[in-house]
Amino acid sequence: MKLSKVHVGEFRSVWDSNEFEVGDVTCLVGKNEAGKTAILKALYRLNPLVNTDATFGATEDYPRAYVKDYTRALKDGGQPATVVDAWFSLDQAERDELEKEFGKGVVSAAPEVNVWRGYDNNLGFNVHVNEQATVVHAVTNANLPQDIADEALKATTLLELGKVLDAKAAEMAAAVTAAQAKANELADPDEKTAALEAAKKLTEPKSLRKLREQMTPLIKEGLATHIWNHRLSKRLPKFLYFDEYYQMEGQVNIDALKVRQSENKLNPSDHPMLGLIALADLEIDQIINSQNTQELKNQLEGAGNYLSRQILKYWSQNKHISLRFDVRPAKPGDPPGMQSGTNLWAEVYDSAHLVTVRVGTRSRGFIWFFSFLAWFSQQKDSASKVILLLDEPGLFLHAKAQRDLLDYIDAELKGHQVIYTTHSPFMVDVRHFDRIRIVRDRSMEEDKPLPRDEEGTKVFTDILKADPGTLFPLQGALAYDITQTLFVGPNSLIIEGVSDLVYIPAISDVMQREKRTPIDPRWTLSPVGGVDKAPTFIALFRAQEGLRIATLLDLQKKDQQKIENLYKQQLMQQSHVMTYADFTKTKEADVEDMFDPQFYVDLVNDAYKDDLQAPLILANLPPHTRVIVRIEEHLKASPMKSGVVFNHFRPASHFARHIDVWGPKLDKATLDRFEEAFKTLNALL
Repeated sequence: MKLSKVHVGEFRSVWDSNEFEVGDVTCLVGKNEAGKTAILKALYRLNPLVNTDATFGATEDYPRAYVKDYTRALKDGGQPATVVDAWFSLDQAERDELEKEFGKGVVSAAPEVNVWRGYDNNLGFNVHVNEQATVVHAVTNANLPQDIADEALKATTLLELGKVLDAKAAEMAAAVTAAQAKANELADPDEKTAALEAAKKLTEPKSLRKLREQMTPLIKEGLATHIWNHRLSKRLPKFLYFDEYYQMEGQVNIDALKVRQSENKLNPSDHPMLGLIALADLEIDQIINSQNTQELKNQLEGAGNYLSRQILKYWSQNKHISLRFDVRPAKPGDPPGMQSGTNLWAEVYDSAHLVTVRVGTRSRGFIWFFSFLAWFSQQKDSASKVILLLDEPGLFLHAKAQRDLLDYIDAELKGHQVIYTTHSPFMVDVRHFDRIRIVRDRSMEEDKPLPRDEEGTKVFTDILKADPGTLFPLQGALAYDITQTLFVGPNSLIIEGVSDLVYIPAISDVMQREKRTPIDPRWTLSPVGGVDKAPTFIALFRAQEGLRIATLLDLQKKDQQKIENLYKQQLMQQSHVMTYADFTKTKEADVEDMFDPQFYVDLVNDAYKDDLQAPLILANLPPHTRVIVRIEEHLKASPMKSGVVFNHFRPASHFARHIDVWGPKLDKATLDRFEEAFKTLNALL
């Protein structure tokens, strides 16, 4: 099961969060006090890893401004409010398993499962099922007499099916009773015996009786409830919430830890320590009562080596550290609470400085990373999926370490969904702006009270709903990325990628040679890496004083709405939004479609002459508006040698490097298209 959508309401700063979608990784961006933590904590309590945390209390959790109204409404017979609503989608294996047992199409389109929890502290659920699918499956596999099967298949629900089956059974029972009564009236013994035997044949068939028995629990419980209780409830992912309070202290008294665990009174810092102990394949009692010190030391050393490798893989701040663990009897001079029994110490050895120090004395960023690894490494090995809720995970990390953490999330947490909060630019992955959700509380910004439906924490997918303060981390992230990958000037032409960045200056050079109009050098070409990123880039930088922006983008049908929204949502003037299709006069177009198709095929043949099995022939390419698609489809059927993959940049680079050869081959229609584009752009300056 995979979390796909969430709604939070009537919890702390949240009155109505809006429904928002989540993916494999979701980043909640917002200012301090915007309510990011409230969203995570509400979601955590839906199905927490620590079962005792699955509670909401009106006094503590209901929005304070309205808690009295709420408690009075409850006294007057009102229903407890729902705090968190979550929708889950089934994976294909889960769908196949259900369909095998309950019929093809028994679960509707994703998300199939809705789960919620509120102030009654009961877990509610709803599974979207198609009962008719189960009716058809059950009847067609029951081997019923044809007349009964035909009647049963008219049912659209299990209740209707049950009524049909019961009616047939009752009808047969009545027929048996009537036949037996008539048989008993016969005087002739032989006739009577024959009639009674004939009456038996009217008895309910075994197949009908078996189907009725199978359907009884489903009808009584309800199909959705039955599927949830017996198939899906155990697969509901657990939520693991992690913030600075769960950081390991670096040492613990094992005897005291055992008491806290048995009494369900664990401290937040105990969880990563227990994860460490489990990672070493140890039980608390084994540590306390160990009869083999060397074996214990070996197991702890193994856990330390594993965590050291994990940390060094993603902790670029210091590559000279390793983790060590030691178990020692308590001494009178040990810290308070650790002066009797057995103590476990976590230490860091720094080979660069030849020093060993307790984990608790390292930087707060290191302690956070180490503690998370210790706890999650234990959960990672469990069979069930865990959804990770990381609250400000990069708070104590250096900018480079925050980038390391993003790499860790992508590489090591696959299979486990991650939702994290941040207000740091370095925790925003500009490669995945689709992960970002804006968290905003306008109540914190306005002097006057807002209508209730507008107040409190809101979550938005649309970046245009963000205020300048919320935008800052995104601006910072994008600005940092720009310094690495883009050029931005007072007149920025937004293009898609490096192929455009190569073709446009090269063609412009040809235009000058041909005494035609080149692109104005005042335009700075800014490749953003795809149409998906264009709205984000423009939204973040349109407010910069004196910055003029235009676009020259590829156009595909799937991107039509995104491009139209650039002016419909007033991000840009419509006259500044251009695509190559405006100049090719086709419904779809890439920069490659500005060229004559035969010219581009010849260019590809020359660029890949050592890799193609045979030269491409334009007439043999599959039909499509875009020449790139035609070539890619052809190469799927006839791959290049040695697994070489077609890349748009290679023909572009080949064209630019051999401009003296390929420039003169450009036909008049191609030059006309590019000149029209350049003249249109230049007129905007």
